Amino acid sequence: MSVSASSRRVALAWLLLAAGWLLASAMAYAAEPDAAQRTAFKQAYAAAQQGGDGWRPLASGLRDYPLYPYLQAAALQHDIQQIDRASVESYLAQYPDWIPAADLRRAFLRELARRQDWGTFLALYQPGLGDTLACDALQARLAGGGTLDFERDLAGLWAKPNLPDACDPVLAAAHDQGLLTDARLWTRIDRAADAGQAGIIASLVAWLPTAERATAQQLVLALRDPTAALAAASDWPDGTRQRQAATLALIRLARRQASSADTAWQKLQSRFRFSEAQRNRILQTLALYHATDFDAGALARLIALPAAAQTDGTREWRVRVALAQQDWSAVLAGLDAMPASQRQDGEWQYFRARALAALGHDDEARQLFEAQADKPTFFGFLSADRLDQPYAICPLTLADDPQREQVLLANPGLLRAFELYAVDLPKLARREWTRAMQDADPATQRIAADMANRRGWYDRAVFTMSSGDALRLYDLRFPLASQDGLVPQAEQAGIEPAWAYGILRAESAWMSDAQSSADARGLMQLVPATAALVAKRNGFDWGGGDTLYDPVTNIALGTRYLAQMAARFNGSPWLASAAYNAGPNKVDQWLAARGTLAPDLFVATIPYKETREYVARVMAFSVIYDWRLSGDTVVPLANRMGPIGQPYALPTAATARRAVACPTAEATPAVAGSVSP
Repeated sequence: MSVSASSRRVALAWLLLAAGWLLASAMAYAAEPDAAQRTAFKQAYAAAQQGGDGWRPLASGLRDYPLYPYLQAAALQHDIQQIDRASVESYLAQYPDWIPAADLRRAFLRELARRQDWGTFLALYQPGLGDTLACDALQARLAGGGTLDFERDLAGLWAKPNLPDACDPVLAAAHDQGLLTDARLWTRIDRAADAGQAGIIASLVAWLPTAERATAQQLVLALRDPTAALAAASDWPDGTRQRQAATLALIRLARRQASSADTAWQKLQSRFRFSEAQRNRILQTLALYHATDFDAGALARLIALPAAAQTDGTREWRVRVALAQQDWSAVLAGLDAMPASQRQDGEWQYFRARALAALGHDDEARQLFEAQADKPTFFGFLSADRLDQPYAICPLTLADDPQREQVLLANPGLLRAFELYAVDLPKLARREWTRAMQDADPATQRIAADMANRRGWYDRAVFTMSSGDALRLYDLRFPLASQDGLVPQAEQAGIEPAWAYGILRAESAWMSDAQSSADARGLMQLVPATAALVAKRNGFDWGGGDTLYDPVTNIALGTRYLAQMAARFNGSPWLASAAYNAGPNKVDQWLAARGTLAPDLFVATIPYKETREYVARVMAFSVIYDWRLSGDTVVPLANRMGPIGQPYALPTAATARRAVACPTAEATPAVAGSVSP
């Protein structure tokens, strides 16, 4: 097909799509809602979340407001234990394709299951609503006198690593029907053992033949208490399952106490006829965790591993241990032992150059540094510092595409997403966004993200601009968001705004309602207990954990906490970044062990992968944000990564700065509907 024919087809598709959306959206989306409507919606929504009809008077002028259906859905969800089938079916019929309708169906089905109203449940159930409701549907069928078929009803569920409690009565029925054969039970037990899920194994033990239960319990013990399992293993028979349990226990213990696992391995390696795969896995794990502890002999262990026991992880740690020892010949040997695909990574190219330079091979080192210095990355910036040359940052801007913007403005789902964000319901906004964008091509997604960015919804661009030329859309990927007050707050706290921006970007990607598994909240990911202490220390009012979702509050406290971390480590941004991620006590431990290393080597030898990558990411982001704030020059990364123990001084007007320039080879012509220089 010719390019022009392809273009015509794309244009026609867009016109047809636009026409469909325009018809669907009708007049309700013709105008941007005003502040009064949004205020009224917030009030009505708060009332709807309390249930009943109290929201209706507050919403009397919102019938044409694009989020009006969310109000009734919120009230129905609150009253789920009292509402009847007719109320739910009426809403589903009126808004069949809406996200709140799908949520209401799920909630009502869960309530029907609780009531054990299985007839109504089956009338409203649809496949694909998740494992809990799938098991409820099977229970409904059983309640009606039906039976189970393993392949049809259970095979998919049986293969999943975890099942909800709703599946328990179904599995019990399957057992009673004789569907859970010994072979099927052991298949699930083996899968759970590999995943480290002792609870699943324990729940299945009673269904095994009596003679096999003790064997399954050995697997449970290996996962829950590997020390006890290895002590008991001396009395176990040399059976297949016992070897499996001993292997699991050795691997589990090695991750916690490598030396204790070593001792147990010396006792058991001749006691059991471990398979070659089991031996290699044990040796690999022991070597790896001795390496992360930087034990004496760790490098020799890694080098001596059988070829079949080598992994990308063991090869990587062979280099990291050699870097910690500053054994540059060993660094090169470790890099040479990597497969080509692994050693081409920017980190390893940089450290090959470092090793070559340390061994006096300056010309080879320079070539490698030059290859990395053309990249706007942590190792690219470090390489440019080594060469004393400008940083390579080649910005692009998104080309204007008014026609496609108009098409997107006719997309009701996208408009709902924008409006939900405008009324401070970001989780719901992201769901509408995901659905609206699920079939959109990358160019359309970029334009939509740009539209979101102009509305202050910054995280959409951060997540959307994640590959290819879009990585060069720095104004979208690294927003400044001055309305949140980061620059003045950082300055008042006595830290660099560029660094604070880098932390924020790495922590939350500008998702203001972000919440981690550890309950860290908001833009700078503060745990409420820590935030309360920071507030007290700095004389700020503390309104509780939920105030951390307010960007202004979060940034005020986050910058003060950053300043606290910096003060603990002589002002050093890179060490304070490590402490912000892993905790200051861990950083103290690493400094006690390897505090004489150069900063780049120290970062490379941080035992936690997450923290290593976090420090590299924050420091690279700090350079980019410095450039975004300052223009054509930046504080060199080498300044921010000063030697351990050397006090760090904040940049002044007299601080030498490094130029930022784009290599001419990176300049590309504008691409319509895409990005342009």
